[in-house]
Formats: sequence, structure tokens, C-alpha cells
Amino acid sequence: MRILGIESSCDETAASVVEDGRRILSSVVASQLDTHAKYGGVVPELASREHLRSVVPVVREALDSANTTLDQLAAIAVTQGPGLVGSLLVGITYAKSLCFARGLPLIGVNHIEGHIHAVVMEVAGTLEFPVLALVVSGGHTHLFEVKDGFSYRLLGKTRDDAAGEAFDKVAKLLGYGYPGGPIIDRLAPSGNPRAVKFTLARMKGNTLDFSFSGLKTAVLRWVESHDMGEEIAARRQSHSITTEDWLRVTPPATLDLLASFQYTVIEELLRRAVASAQTIGAKAIIVSGGVACNTGLRSSSAALRLPYPVYFPTAGLSTDNAAMIAAAAFPKFTRSEFSGFDLAALANLTLA
Repeated sequence: MRILGIESSCDETAASVVEDGRRILSSVVASQLDTHAKYGGVVPELASREHLRSVVPVVREALDSANTTLDQLAAIAVTQGPGLVGSLLVGITYAKSLCFARGLPLIGVNHIEGHIHAVVMEVAGTLEFPVLALVVSGGHTHLFEVKDGFSYRLLGKTRDDAAGEAFDKVAKLLGYGYPGGPIIDRLAPSGNPRAVKFTLARMKGNTLDFSFSGLKTAVLRWVESHDMGEEIAARRQSHSITTEDWLRVTPPATLDLLASFQYTVIEELLRRAVASAQTIGAKAIIVSGGVACNTGLRSSSAALRLPYPVYFPTAGLSTDNAAMIAAAAFPKFTRSEFSGFDLAALANLTLA
């Protein structure tokens, strides 16, 4: 049973053919990084235009790489939301067109559920429920209880910035450009993670919620108090510099700042994830989303010595991709949960 997945929620156009919900036959991703890097973040209108240019060749390449024709597909799955409306519409409209022309079932998929299935598809044979899922990326920081049969209960979420967004904003503040998360991840191990004492957020109401805006402001205040203007300005004038070059020219005090910032974000994520897992009696923790690529988060998770496993997706399935969308659609297909041609793009679609 082969499902074509299409993902276009933000700034990557992706298509994938997945067999039986687990076996990836192809996975193609067209990145828009070069388009948006000069602006320091994703520009929605530009993202939509790039999706329009890319969606047809990306889908064709995914089908060709999988040695699959449209007639061999069981269904087509597409991201319905959350995401940028203009970007979502490109993928949804194209998926509807293919389904209409070929008489195929259409399955709308929640992007966040896709991230969860990026892990599930790799460990499905060993996964026991209930599972605590931490979905953490540039746009999302959520904690879910995942029950057998893939029903979800939201336990906590960010009240302001997502964790990945905080990484990117701090990197931009310090002159490292966009996207900043991977740069901080590469530089942080060279600093002292306890050099700068940042306060962990204390949440009123739901103590499992996150907040990263205060941490971001604390970094700004530290920068202002240490007169880093010239250093930051010099970095902003640098172009096409490698991470190795950044490591060579970044002062030790700035490396300490980056290490301390990353340490605090990881502490916030894991502290609440473990507390949530204890609350629901979880048999495992899943960590997915773009920030799941962070090496500090992965090593800190391994050091927790929990009585249950912590699963991460492979690097290629951590960031936005269409294989996770096709995998998330498989259980829906088996239950005949199909979407109509009135499927709408929902920017703020919730999972639970």
C-alpha cells in the first residue's frame, strides 16, 4: 500500500512515497533557505511563490525515485496545517487536483502529527503506549500524551516563542544570521554552559507550559551590558562564512553565552518533558521536530537514565519532510478517514 505525501506548510516543498506506513521509497525536499536567509527569516509571500515553482517537479521526482506511478498509489496525503496559509494552499490544491484526476482518496494530515509519526514509523515495532511526545521546532513546542490508536491529549505548549524560534532570534541578535539553530548547536560545545546564569521560567497555571521570551530578553540584556556592539556589527558584515570560521573568530565570552543559552533551553524542554511523562505514566518519550537535530538535546536526553526509552528521528526526518505526512496518513487510510474536496488550509490547526 503506497501513499504519496505532500508537505508545504512553511518554506520547504517536499514529496515522498511511503509503503505500508513505514517503508520510505522516496523522500524529496526542495529547500528555500537561500531565498529567505537574506531576510533573516521566512517571508510568507516568497515562500508561496517558491512552492508554486517547486511542487510539480518535486512530486514527479518523488514518484520517479520510488519507481511508482499515480495509478499505483492507494491515496495522497497532504499537510492541512498548521502553517503559512499561502504555502499550505499550494500543496492542498495540487493534492486535490491529483486525487480528482485519478480518483484517489485524499487525506489531510496535521503537520504536528506528522512530526510524531516521523519517529513512530522508525520504532513502531517496539513502541509501547502511552507515549509522551515532545514536538519542538521553529514554529512549535508542544507536549502530547499519545495513546494507542493515535489519539492525542495536549499537556503543555509554549506561551510565546517556540524553542527553535528562540534559537534563531538569539543567533540573529548576535549577528550569526539565519537559520541560527544549527550554528548555535555547533558553537555551544566550545563554551561553558554554566558561565551565564539564566533563570528558568516559572509558569502560573499549567506548569507544563513553556516560555522562552524571557530567556531571549535575558540574552539581550547580557549583550547590552557587555558592550558587544562592535563584535556583532563585524559578524553581520561577514558573508558566506563557515561554522568552523565562526568557531575560530568567536570570543570565549560569546561562546560561553551561547553554551549557557542552549543549556537553559534544553533544561526547560527536558524538565517539562520528564514531568509530563511521569504524569501520564509514559512507557517512552518521543522527541521530534527540527530542534530534535540538536546534538546537545540528544546527548542530554541520553544522560537522563530514565526507566524507559527516549526516541529521536533520524536527522532527515527531524526537519519538515513528506515521509512523515504519508506515514501519519496510513492509520487514517486503514480506518477510511478520508478528506473531502472541501479540505481547507488551516493556519492554526490544533492536534488536541
